[in-house]
Amino acid sequence: MTNLEKKIEQCIQPIIEDQLAYELYDVLYVKEGKDYYLRILIDSPHGDGISLDDCEKVNNAITDLLDEKDFIKQAYYLEVSSAGLERNLRANKHFQKYLGQQVEVKLYQNIQNTKVLQGILADYQDDHITIQLEQETIEIPKNNIANVKTIYQW
Repeated sequence: MTNLEKKIEQCIQPIIEDQLAYELYDVLYVKEGKDYYLRILIDSPHGDGISLDDCEKVNNAITDLLDEKDFIKQAYYLEVSSAGLERNLRANKHFQKYLGQQVEVKLYQNIQNTKVLQGILADYQDDHITIQLEQETIEIPKNNIANVKTIYQW
């Protein structure tokens, strides 16, 4: 998470969690093509999903504050959405929440002749994660991880 994303998270988290009773899952600020996007991913703390109305409530509650704080100088699109069924794990709170769950790890460099591993998230530290595969446990340095996401079991 970048410093900008952390500042935005700290600013909007009390509104989203304390006032509106949603969970702020993640904040992403990305450039796609020539456009910038601020993505606010929310979840229901009760596990009953997020509706379009929920996204609209959060959007309306944080827009003025974001404009007032003016963290982002260039024009951007604000998107508020559900964290989804399969979730990217970026922060320590994400890894903690999904310990013991099935994950997919995409790597920058091969481990065991592959750049994609699937297994159980067994542990995480500041510098590595541990994945339990069928026959073995693998420790993966975080600097070799391109992406980690949960796998939804259909």
